[in-house]
Amino acid sequence: MSADIVAFATGAVVSLLTSWLLVTRLERVGERLGLSEALLGMVAALAADAPEITSAVTALSHHQQSIGAGVVMGSNVFNLAALLGLGALVAGRIGLHRKVIALGGAVALWVAIVCLLTVEGVVDAVASLVLVLVVLVPYGLLLATHRTGFGRIQLHRRSADWLSSAIDEEELELVVAIRPRRGTPKDVFVAGAALVVVVAASVAMERGASSLGERYSVSGIVVGGLVLAAVTSLPNAVAAIYLAGKGRGAAAFSTALNSNTLNVVAGLLIPAVFIGLAGPSSQTTTVAGFYLGMTGLILVLAYADRGLRRSAGVLIIVGYLVFLAVLLAIT
Repeated sequence: MSADIVAFATGAVVSLLTSWLLVTRLERVGERLGLSEALLGMVAALAADAPEITSAVTALSHHQQSIGAGVVMGSNVFNLAALLGLGALVAGRIGLHRKVIALGGAVALWVAIVCLLTVEGVVDAVASLVLVLVVLVPYGLLLATHRTGFGRIQLHRRSADWLSSAIDEEELELVVAIRPRRGTPKDVFVAGAALVVVVAASVAMERGASSLGERYSVSGIVVGGLVLAAVTSLPNAVAAIYLAGKGRGAAAFSTALNSNTLNVVAGLLIPAVFIGLAGPSSQTTTVAGFYLGMTGLILVLAYADRGLRRSAGVLIIVGYLVFLAVLLAIT
């Protein structure tokens, strides 16, 4: 067995197992800090994204832009299929509040649009990051301050009431899924140690996968957008299936959208500001296009039916299979 296979397999197992420890301990730290359920969901999504983000940044830092971009966008497509498609199949139906769909969906759709414009070279990395942060920062502030009347944020009364109602409904969906016990200083230490292990293991995994891809002449977009994307997203998929089986599939909706948003910001746009991205190609356009298209499709289906039925789950999974077939056909 070659060293590259060992590095990939070992890195994948260690990274994925340790990411679970990272998620649980960061949630406890967030509970100690008094974060709302919505913000705890963001923290959990960011921690669960550590393998994807690290793999993408590692690839970009080695000037393997197609692998880096592929990991981020491919993971996002996989997240939609695994968290929401499989979740709807397992649960039979994921019921959702329309305000939750509208609020979280607007942010997710905007990020997906900016992502496509970025990989197409229409907007440079700096401008893209600004465009995303213009929406994401106020969204984060709303999640953090809605319990106190949005703090010093000046909003029209009707807008404030609508936003507060939307966030309350999102938190009702998340509270049974992520409410952890109050953390201790030990949790802070464990979370820090787990983060170091996840990063190191993810770097080894990405390096092993890249070397194997070069050895067997597998294109970078397939290595990143299919192999690494699916492997690094497995913890999210397992969690979503578990939640759906327990009747808590609605929590997977916010988790999926937030996870995808953070993937793009931390795994693609911020590194691209310093490292840059490769020019547009048919492969990156395909992955970004499917990411945007599937995001839009899911939002339309969910809003129209106040959730996702099993039939919608089948359609989402079929969409992912089409994505795989198209990507393989053009490489």
